[in-house]
Amino acid sequence: MTVLDLFAGPGGWSQGLSALGVREVGIEIDAAVCATRAAAGHTTIRADVAAYPTAPFYGKVSGLIGSPPCQTFSAAGLRAGNDDLPLCHQGLDDLARGNDTREHLRAACTDPRSLLVVEPLRYALDLRPDWIALEEVPAVAPLFEHTAHLLARVGYSTWTGVLNAADFGVAQTRRRAFLIASRTAPALPPEPTHADGGTPDDLFGTGLPPWRTMGGVLGCPPAVVHTRGNHTTGGSRFPTTGPSWAITGRARSWLLKVGSRPTATRRRLDQPAPTLLFGKAMNHVAWIDADGTPIRRLAVEEAAVLQGFPVDYPWAGSRTKQFEQIGNAVPAPLATAVLRSLVPAVLEVAA
Repeated sequence: MTVLDLFAGPGGWSQGLSALGVREVGIEIDAAVCATRAAAGHTTIRADVAAYPTAPFYGKVSGLIGSPPCQTFSAAGLRAGNDDLPLCHQGLDDLARGNDTREHLRAACTDPRSLLVVEPLRYALDLRPDWIALEEVPAVAPLFEHTAHLLARVGYSTWTGVLNAADFGVAQTRRRAFLIASRTAPALPPEPTHADGGTPDDLFGTGLPPWRTMGGVLGCPPAVVHTRGNHTTGGSRFPTTGPSWAITGRARSWLLKVGSRPTATRRRLDQPAPTLLFGKAMNHVAWIDADGTPIRRLAVEEAAVLQGFPVDYPWAGSRTKQFEQIGNAVPAPLATAVLRSLVPAVLEVAA
């Protein structure tokens, strides 16, 4: 049996599954993203999810994952998806009635990509997997609630809600909507592994550790090399076992600024990053000093680590494409937390 990953992206869900000892097959259309997945060892079918037939997967899919493109609904975009919401709701109802009106509705959308949000329901109704996990920006929550209602009508236990990645060990306060559904067990939200400020131990067990910080995940490893400036003073410290962008003693007062406006979010190194957005604002995700003076832009490796990927993850494509992939990916620790309650149920059924 196969776990099928729609709109697979560079491998956030894939990394989350691999931590549970499970592999998946992803469907992805972007060439650079497919190259990243291939380099990372993730199996991929390069195709358009909306055009791909479900018949080849009949009887073969135990789990279904989907993160439809979010640009039309994202706060970082033009939000054309807001105008297309009624058409998306109609598409969901039509599919549930066995009436495929996607082509007609897509032509009527302000942005045709908006209708991609109905694709997971098409695959779910055709393939009837044991479990389903979907992720999107919070603005899509009403469509996930609609989808969950339709899945419940065909025998799924469902849960929908918004999760904060920082509550699951990611050094980023990224909030995303999720839909969890299962035919084999109750669908429940994952239990947080971290908390803002941490929680104390009590009679029922050990408390939760505090949110992870940017400084904590980007910090310099113990073994370092110090390069002197002007022979006696200054200079830089670089790790012998890590990338040269690692945060060092001289950078402890840096802040990460996300956005170009005067009101742009700023976070200290002893805090998690805000939601990382790499659309048109890519060049405005940068380090600044305590006075607001620009230092440099965020590096690809830094962005990847803040998104929960390994520092040596093999990103493909241009610098712009690499940042785009990182910003669109599901943080792997969050994916693992969501899937942990679903995957064991599937393994038990297979056994």
